[in-house]
Amino acid sequence: MPPKDKEKYKTERTVKFHLNRYIQRLQRRIAQNRRLFVLYSVLRVLVILTGIRSFFTRSYESLMLCILSLLLFLLPSFFEDRFQISIPPLFQGIIYLFIYAAEILGEANNYYTAIPGWDTMLHTLNGFLCAAIGFSLVELLNRRATTHKLSPAYLSIMAFCFSMTVGVLWEFFEFSMDQIFFLDMQKDFVVRTFGSVKLDPSASQIPFRVSNITRTIIETSGGGRYVIEGGYLDIGIIDSMKDLQVNFIGAVVFSVLGYFYVKNYSEIEDMAGNKKSLAASLLIHNLTEDEVRKQEQALEDDSGQNTGVLQQMGEVLDTLSENTPPKE
Repeated sequence: MPPKDKEKYKTERTVKFHLNRYIQRLQRRIAQNRRLFVLYSVLRVLVILTGIRSFFTRSYESLMLCILSLLLFLLPSFFEDRFQISIPPLFQGIIYLFIYAAEILGEANNYYTAIPGWDTMLHTLNGFLCAAIGFSLVELLNRRATTHKLSPAYLSIMAFCFSMTVGVLWEFFEFSMDQIFFLDMQKDFVVRTFGSVKLDPSASQIPFRVSNITRTIIETSGGGRYVIEGGYLDIGIIDSMKDLQVNFIGAVVFSVLGYFYVKNYSEIEDMAGNKKSLAASLLIHNLTEDEVRKQEQALEDDSGQNTGVLQQMGEVLDTLSENTPPKE
């Protein structure tokens, strides 16, 4: 093998080696909680099976969603490893279920159209989870404060605002995808009554009401003709408003839970250790130096045997590459 190709081969193998070790490290983090690891493993197998089915049915968009889901499953562990924080197992489990319900069941298996209310349920849960994340982010800063502590009401308001901001940004994204790629992410509704100033013959901005619509006929310049039975086709606005309304409900529910939790615990330092409420089971907290040290030791102990095997395989591959005769 030429020296240049040999060096390139070693670099690629080194990158793959470290990437593989890092993915194993993230998976070992998940395995530290038995119930969470069982849930993660089951969902991972289901995603892989869906990916295999998508490959054989040539549904490559669904296959990409499966790959994306497998990567998203590692995000909680990545953030724990990167920022030395602890994400409660219950919170991680809800995140895994949310990813599976949204990407695999919702998109790959068409639950959004097959099951009424599926999108509504997920947007409600999204509002709840985003409020929990927003609450945790502000609370992490609040716990580090040495002079002024934020009140429970302020923390709840910030969590609510964070959740609603995420919801609005997501609707912006859906609107952009619909306008640019015509994906219909903002699902359309058939309505039988609407009001519009566009239909006012006097052009005086008086809403003109149309009621009891039974059919809408659409004709295009190319001769196309489409008939919508049962009413008039609303283009996305009802879907967006319903999504934001249920996001609002989810955000309010967690903000209230978070408010009473913070209001009732006696010392803010006891927050990470108190698991008596639902809010406490969903709040992220920083790890102490001792906790980080113990966790790193546990991860290294678990990885020792796997690392040795990988290193031996790497040495064998190096030997084979050095003895490979150059191509003429």
